[in-house]
Amino acid sequence: MSTKIFPLSISQKMVCAALALVLSATFAGSVQAGSREQAKRIHDRLTGVPPSAACLTQLEAKVTAGDAVGAAMDAITNDGGGDNCIGKEFYQVTLKNFITPWTNEEQTVFAPLNDYTATVIGVIRDGHDFRRILYDDILYTGSDTTNLVSNSNAHYKALEDTGADLQVVLTETTQSAISSTIEPAGVLTTRAAAKAFFVDGTNRAMFRFTLLNHLCTDLEQVKDASYSPDRVRQDVSRSPGGDSRIYMNACVGCHNGMDPLTQAFAYYDYEYPMNGNEPDYDAGQIVYNAPGSIDIGKDGNPTGTRVQEKYHINANNFEGGYVTPNDEWANYWRTGSNSALGWDSADNTSGSGSGAASMGRELAHSDAFARCQVEKVFKAVCLRTPIDAEDHAQIDTMITGFRGDYKLKQVFADSAAFCKGS
Repeated sequence: MSTKIFPLSISQKMVCAALALVLSATFAGSVQAGSREQAKRIHDRLTGVPPSAACLTQLEAKVTAGDAVGAAMDAITNDGGGDNCIGKEFYQVTLKNFITPWTNEEQTVFAPLNDYTATVIGVIRDGHDFRRILYDDILYTGSDTTNLVSNSNAHYKALEDTGADLQVVLTETTQSAISSTIEPAGVLTTRAAAKAFFVDGTNRAMFRFTLLNHLCTDLEQVKDASYSPDRVRQDVSRSPGGDSRIYMNACVGCHNGMDPLTQAFAYYDYEYPMNGNEPDYDAGQIVYNAPGSIDIGKDGNPTGTRVQEKYHINANNFEGGYVTPNDEWANYWRTGSNSALGWDSADNTSGSGSGAASMGRELAHSDAFARCQVEKVFKAVCLRTPIDAEDHAQIDTMITGFRGDYKLKQVFADSAAFCKGS
């Protein structure tokens, strides 16, 4: 009796191909890799492209000598002097894709280069204290700023469209040099961040996504109804759907900590023109109510305060709620269950202050911030989350090292060296 062989469908072929890749990776992992294979893996993980023969030989020599971290640094940094590695793709591709999801609510990599992404790339490239991204007066642009304007992303899109080498062209400047009307607070006050998180709404999105992207913590994880609700705004109904238990058991647990911290953004907004009846978000810009100014509101009605109108919307939801008078924030999470985020008492992070920069410093100097950066890098480079005691020990070691100087490029190099295989 003969056996009839049926042709595989396209979907079946895809499943077989995927299984083959898994089996290949499994068996490859069981075979000891030599120095050259390890060097190539380091380069591939950091840049996403194969190294040249000369670069691979350079990296192999360092791996053989026991300096896998040095090989990783060579793969991502071209410092001239006979360096055979390019490093360009680390900045143009790896870092761009690593950072871009932080700049939009969809958390997608499919977005153009912008001032937020470029600034973080520049901070990593130059080895600056990475905490500065949440509070300092810092900005990176291309070397030619002729098309840099406050109401367009054209400057940064052109850098990407022309394939500019970000390792070379990014130039450090300050936000205040570009716009003297904005109170700078690192990437929180970049145009891209404002377009994504200050637009419309109540500015709570800026805080929520900063918490998510830079402390790897979402609001559900810090939800605790035991904190005082004294600064929960008027727009939060105390009886949603006519049931006050929903507010007491759900809403208040987030708003009691979030609203006092989000007050730091009280003077910021993202304003955009209308194209007929449609908003033109791409032509908008970040705005800031300077000292002595009175917010006029989007409908031209003075609010009688410097605070943006959005902080007073839906006041009838609960008239007895908190009315935001200024940008003085407070961190109620320094005590109780959320003290586990590791708030620092040094470096002017006292748990309260005025404005976005001081609040950004509060977040950046927490233990959660340091751990978050290291864990994100480990996952991006090693293509997995930590899975065993050895991985977790490496994470802890890298956190300790990172907290020594806050240079994130070193964390990339350490992660690649650890995940080079054996």
